[in-house]
Amino acid sequence: MKIGLIGLNQTGKTTLFNLLTGRTDAAASGGKSAANIGTGAVPDERVDFLASIYKPKKTTYAKLDIIDVAGFSVSTDGHSSGAAVFLNDVRPCDALVHVLRAFDSPSFAHEMGEINPARDLEAVESEMLMADLEMIEKRIGRIKTGKKITKENEFELALLERSFKWLDEGGSILNMDMTDEERLAVKSFTFLTEKPRIAVANLDESQWESKSYPNRDGLKAMCERLGVPLIELCVETELEITRLPEEDKQMFMEEMAIEQPGIAILANAVYDHLGLMSFLTSGEDECRAWTLSKGTIAKHAAGKIHSDIERGFIRAEVVKYDSIKELGSMAKVKEKGLFRLEGKEYIVQDGDIISFRFNV
Repeated sequence: MKIGLIGLNQTGKTTLFNLLTGRTDAAASGGKSAANIGTGAVPDERVDFLASIYKPKKTTYAKLDIIDVAGFSVSTDGHSSGAAVFLNDVRPCDALVHVLRAFDSPSFAHEMGEINPARDLEAVESEMLMADLEMIEKRIGRIKTGKKITKENEFELALLERSFKWLDEGGSILNMDMTDEERLAVKSFTFLTEKPRIAVANLDESQWESKSYPNRDGLKAMCERLGVPLIELCVETELEITRLPEEDKQMFMEEMAIEQPGIAILANAVYDHLGLMSFLTSGEDECRAWTLSKGTIAKHAAGKIHSDIERGFIRAEVVKYDSIKELGSMAKVKEKGLFRLEGKEYIVQDGDIISFRFNV
């Protein structure tokens, strides 16, 4: 799962990147096109519990690959500076995260004047739309100036022209009415507005405690209208807490009423918005969480581990996490008969602990 952090200058994107990845060396790009790239492990108490039982050689959490692209400027007249160039770096991502500045700072004023995260979200959404329109125009031009227009080109051209009209009227490719064939074709274009988005309001400590910041209601309303989940994080403070000695972290988390680390909150939002979940495997060699789409059948879930397991699939031995959590061991679960043998069409559920039987 690859997510891209996008936003205006000085929103705290790179601070969030450092928090999510545990990096200490990533620095704000300062208008340069080079992106920060890293990986964040998604905390999962289910994996922790299984690891406490099996004491495995290796414990592997689900991961988010994270790209932090350079911020860009949008002046008060709505003119951007280099947004399309920076946004191109996140076209390969599965989802985009708008990092929005809710905090104020005497050290650096917001370049658009007052703090207004709803306005900033609208500005970045507009830049994404303009970048997509620019890409469509170039692709249409290449097709029309080509030596020969094939049947595939005709299909693509019609789809691009319809997409251009939809975007030009203020629509989003994600919400455009398409056939399955058209939706599959659109994936190859890597439209920014086709990607699911999540908004992160970056708060300071006082705002976190009061749950109040400029135009919060306006931001909530805009996110609801756009179909963008909104989460609120106190990024700078949480990053400082992660750098404390282990024995102090929990105390400060409790003092700040931070119930979950930022990466867990963001990962949950990403999983919910994209219809994802995790199944688990356990044993003395490794305890691991595997990410897959909701509705995936057992045979295809086996392929997440290895193609040979999918090809030679026989049965899936399934145990519910709640059963092993309650009884404390797999042996007791089996004594009580709380496991099932499922066939290849079984729809995997979030938190299933699965052992695959296969023969190649």
